[in-house]
Amino acid sequence: MRIEIICTGDEVLTGKITNTNFGYMSQKLEDVGLDVYWGTTVGDDREALLTAFRLAAERADAVIVNGGLGPTVDDLSQEIAAQAAGVELVLNEHWLVRMESFFTRRNRKMSPNNRKQAMLPVGSELLDNPIGTACGFAMDIGGARFFFTPGVPRELRRMLEEQIVPRLLARSGSPTAIKLKRYHTYGLGESNVDELLTGVEALAPDGSAKLGFRAHYPQIETKLTIRGTDAEDIQRKLAPLDAEIRVRLGNFIIAEDNDTLEGVVLAKLAEHGHSLALVETFTSGEIAARLAHLPGAERVFRCGIVTRELPQINRALGLPDVSLSGGLDELKAQAVTRGALRQTEATHALTVLIELDEGADRMDLGGTIWTTIATTNDAVTRRSRILGGREWIRLGAVELGLDCLRRYLQGLPVQERSVFERT
Repeated sequence: MRIEIICTGDEVLTGKITNTNFGYMSQKLEDVGLDVYWGTTVGDDREALLTAFRLAAERADAVIVNGGLGPTVDDLSQEIAAQAAGVELVLNEHWLVRMESFFTRRNRKMSPNNRKQAMLPVGSELLDNPIGTACGFAMDIGGARFFFTPGVPRELRRMLEEQIVPRLLARSGSPTAIKLKRYHTYGLGESNVDELLTGVEALAPDGSAKLGFRAHYPQIETKLTIRGTDAEDIQRKLAPLDAEIRVRLGNFIIAEDNDTLEGVVLAKLAEHGHSLALVETFTSGEIAARLAHLPGAERVFRCGIVTRELPQINRALGLPDVSLSGGLDELKAQAVTRGALRQTEATHALTVLIELDEGADRMDLGGTIWTTIATTNDAVTRRSRILGGREWIRLGAVELGLDCLRRYLQGLPVQERSVFERT
């Protein structure tokens, strides 16, 4: 099935707003094995919209149109869809009642121009929008099935997932039972993961498994899509592939599905009633920012100290006997970490201390990262080198620190090297 996505609106065309809807739709469709062949952006112009609809109707099997369903004069999707199909617009009484109820429940008066949102092309299929006033609709134009969606992201996403994707899967003849399993890894590059997982798809001999990868430094997301006749069939096919992927990616899997690295760390600390103190340099406090706002963090997160210069740590932690001049070493890094542990009375302390090379804004230079985890009875330090510009080093250090803590809490080797590190 050839799918085209058309995004409408002058504000999208001119770049005044970032078009995140296209990326979301394309990614969601790919996740379920549906291919997007074309992406079109068109402004709020009648002739341009009509041309875009007619062109898509000639070359695509299915078209998703995003935007243009609002109550204002520049919202043109219903009008142009009817024109392209050669039909009239008629009032959908059912949706008009729904809209009136929407406003009544919120103690608001519905403006007369909202009535426009209930005007749909003759013969179109209404697509429900339980959280907004712009209903979607589906209709045939030429040889393609068009799906019209609201521009508001949360409304689009719910409509896409609950109504459009199932219709597209049924239309394509694909099994409607599908599962997407995701593995998030840190420490491996995209080419490494691809090579490690060579041949995994073949473990589903009927061709029902598909692997995909998404790189967003410093993580790699591996997506495994499984199709089947029902949930039981999918689980039967998934089991051997899941087991093999876990063996091949091993300790580098930091989280799965909708979990995050910081969420895994927080859950592990909370599981045993532990608490955490942080000391960070050059990270802009990003480790604390990723942990402290999570649900349940108030019972775990004790304190975060963020500095730009190493000597400031002495004053913050009251460490007059620890000289940080002349650079860091393992003993100094552990002294800082134990100082944070004592001052906050946390059960665990994590420090990520970065020494930038002189001129580290150049892409061929880098920094040394001292990552230390300490408890009352233990301390482990990992020295790492990351080459690249300042932002590359900062992002890598944040991920490295969180991953070292994850490994420590899960009883995995903290010193296992990543492909991003240099000697």
